[in-house]
Amino acid sequence: MNNQKRFEQACLDYHANPVPGKTALKTTKPCETQKELSMAYSPGVAIPCLAIRDNPPEIWKYTAKGNTVAVVSDGTAVLGLGNIGPAAGLPVMEGKCVLFKRFADIDAVPICVGDVFQENGRTDAAALIDFTRKLEPTFGGINLEDIAAPACFEVEQTLKKIMKIPVFHDDQHGTAIISQAAIINALKMVGKKIENCKFVISGAGAAGIACCEFYISAGAKRENFIMCDSKGVIHQGRDRLTAEKMRFAVKTEKRTLADAMAGADIFLGFSVGGALTPELVRTMAANPVIFAMANPTPEIYPDEALAAGAAVVGTGRTDFPNQVNNVLGFPGIFRGALDVRARNISEEMKLAAAQALASLVNEPAPPEVLQVLNAAYPEDAASGMFKGASPLKNTYVIPKPFDPRVVPRVARYVAEAAMNSRTALLEIADLDAYEREVAERIKAAHCK
Repeated sequence: MNNQKRFEQACLDYHANPVPGKTALKTTKPCETQKELSMAYSPGVAIPCLAIRDNPPEIWKYTAKGNTVAVVSDGTAVLGLGNIGPAAGLPVMEGKCVLFKRFADIDAVPICVGDVFQENGRTDAAALIDFTRKLEPTFGGINLEDIAAPACFEVEQTLKKIMKIPVFHDDQHGTAIISQAAIINALKMVGKKIENCKFVISGAGAAGIACCEFYISAGAKRENFIMCDSKGVIHQGRDRLTAEKMRFAVKTEKRTLADAMAGADIFLGFSVGGALTPELVRTMAANPVIFAMANPTPEIYPDEALAAGAAVVGTGRTDFPNQVNNVLGFPGIFRGALDVRARNISEEMKLAAAQALASLVNEPAPPEVLQVLNAAYPEDAASGMFKGASPLKNTYVIPKPFDPRVVPRVARYVAEAAMNSRTALLEIADLDAYEREVAERIKAAHCK
């Protein structure tokens, strides 16, 4: 058996043993005596039921709603596997729930939805919207996952309008937030300002479009973007463009990715492996920034991009520096949103999350953090990646997922932004104390 076969078998064994799947229900109250049984269920449970009926906000006090997120998917865009359906996508949604619990002590439930498809196999957005909106009484937040474009745009935008709890499509906004944090630090290194940078995007799906819109919220100029899909540059002369693509249709004579790359400051890839060559990198502006996020094969490998003149390179892979990993975002975002009982996840909250992540790379790591990082990333630690008053370097513009400061810092910034933008229903008076409390909570939950 070769290494790949052994790895595949190990993955199957991991998911099958000692019990099938990766998640299970845990009770938070004892139920060992007659009295406890009478309080957990009949007749005592009627008391909180009536309290909630008479005062609906009491649901946050007497149920687990305030720490529970639904991970909702129709299985139409699962990882790099594509439209494999809701049943085959269930292991991924379970995995997402594991990450919610491990990194933010949030209880998440995987919900893979069937019977929401049109005759052509594409998602019926209205059907998925109708199903998901009915989950609001039970969950404190909705994480939409692996829903194909263009339906994902309508689903999220509509649910955000009609639901009074946070709705977040991680495939769109998670990647946008993490990559924006990386761009903040990369541009700091090369001495450029985002409003002056020319962007080239390869891939016009949900992630690519959402990222571009987010960068514009962060200060980039829409006229400085050239987006390419499988047919080339999205320009004003093309027909049959979706509404989302139309917002990036530019007036230009450029028609190919090669045309677009000349003079570009930043390349972002959401497309296919090998789409970018060293020759094209050499045509970019001085000290270009490249985030090649196709998985498992990036648009260009980091060593090739660096040799061709790139100043900073990131990918979506764990085995290369500067991984754009969504686990850096969604756990802390939902932690902060839930803790202030935010009614949605606003643009201000997402921008705050990116700033939070960017800030960590510019700060010295305390000894207890270094201990964790050294254990989780021994090769990076041996290279000196995490040392110094400001560890920022071209191989370290994004913090690492196992950095214990990540979720508390993101939660703090998100909670503060929610309060400032009047999205929060609860107030946190001492944000320094809150950040410490989140760190202790996660540590305690992880050690159980």
